[in-house]
Amino acid sequence: MSPVALFSVVLAYFALLLGVAWLTSRNANNDSFFIGNKNSNWMLVAFGMVGTTLSGVTFISVPGAVGRDGFGYLQIVLGYTLGYIAVAFVLLPLYYRLKLTSIYHYLEVRLGRRAYQSGAAFFILSRTLGATARLYLVVNILQATILDSLGVPFWATNLVILLMILLYTYEGGVKTIVWTDTLQTTGMLLGLVVCVGWLMQQMDLGLLDSLARMEASGLARVLTTDVDSPTYFWKQVLAGMFITIAMTGMDQEMMQKNISVSTVGKSQKNMVALTVILVGVLSLFLFLGGLLHLYAPLAGVAAEGDKLFPAVVMGHMPAAIQLIFFIALVSALFPSADGAITALTSSFCIDILGLQRRPGLDERARTRLRHRVHLGFCALFLLLVMVFKWIDSASMIGVILKLAGYTYGPLLGLFAFGILTQRTVQDRWVPLMVLAGPLLCWLIDRNQAWLFGTYRLGLELLIINGLLVMGGLFLISAPARAGSAVSVP
Repeated sequence: MSPVALFSVVLAYFALLLGVAWLTSRNANNDSFFIGNKNSNWMLVAFGMVGTTLSGVTFISVPGAVGRDGFGYLQIVLGYTLGYIAVAFVLLPLYYRLKLTSIYHYLEVRLGRRAYQSGAAFFILSRTLGATARLYLVVNILQATILDSLGVPFWATNLVILLMILLYTYEGGVKTIVWTDTLQTTGMLLGLVVCVGWLMQQMDLGLLDSLARMEASGLARVLTTDVDSPTYFWKQVLAGMFITIAMTGMDQEMMQKNISVSTVGKSQKNMVALTVILVGVLSLFLFLGGLLHLYAPLAGVAAEGDKLFPAVVMGHMPAAIQLIFFIALVSALFPSADGAITALTSSFCIDILGLQRRPGLDERARTRLRHRVHLGFCALFLLLVMVFKWIDSASMIGVILKLAGYTYGPLLGLFAFGILTQRTVQDRWVPLMVLAGPLLCWLIDRNQAWLFGTYRLGLELLIINGLLVMGGLFLISAPARAGSAVSVP
């Protein structure tokens, strides 16, 4: 299929998103932007969150990593399941009881204002880096497969895509994103199913035959029993659980959609439904990766990692499937950034600027301030995507999980200390403790051989980071005084 035709499809898809945004943002206000007026449909939220959770990194990197890791990612998926259960039945009731717009307000209620601002600041850092890394991956593929041949420079592609996202999130915010994420998830899953079906047909394989071939080729291995390996089973399960708790339950973007549902019971249904759907979809992505690695040597495809899936599609699949692939790819692209920019705008306005605590501002002034912040984050995304282009890692999923270990660890430590202890902290020292955790983790990571011999840290770096922050908070804390209330209402 010609680059011009594919580019036309991207523009048509964007026009559809704008139409949805126009319909959903009529009569929108700041409550619509921040929490969807608390009337989002839980089934739509659950389905749409699949696309946000997976994004372009899963779409491209998970299948590409099967050649290296087999189905080992299922170990992390098991941890994800445990993590979602914890979010649904521990964190969501807490957020609803406090009637939060920003989940980081819990930290102010429990620990103090500096803890609240520290948590919000680390969310902003975490989500900005993670979202721009995901966005870079998909923009880079669009650039390589379509826009390079049209003579469009990478910076221009990046700019236009961010302007598109800005246009359809500018007014409606969460109210719009609940609907656009549903559309985008549908597009992504359509591409996944069609590509799996085509590959099985080309190799004349059924489901059981495919799995048998993958097993014989060493692609279907799941368990890693070497304790020293970064992919050891229990490391992956525990890391997956805590990654989910931190990157979903303590992440304003993900929880902003959950708490836009009217009741905690419906929000819990959303989280359970998300878990079931996500496990099935991730398993299908791994199955796709196995099929790609079986097909590649038969078709003479030498590409590996993140480049494998696009190479097979563009070099060997018919035009109709290329079209569906690009719809799926664009569907994976937008959730990487639209919800992130909305949540970052919300957190910065509420947590850092104190938008809701400034009585001198009327609704119009608050809206103007929110618009400026929204534009500022779009500009920051533009800059950081260019930085990731300069870094150009071969597997972005590894980069994102590594970043998560450093940036979500302080959030894990802050929330865990607040929930699991009844101690009070000296609030002025909290920022120092949350900075010390990632710094110590970096030193540990740099000196693994000296500290642990043959043992190698993997994704458990997030857990270590959280424990270090908890330990630091314990050092600056004291038992609650008799009669004082440190638990949340």
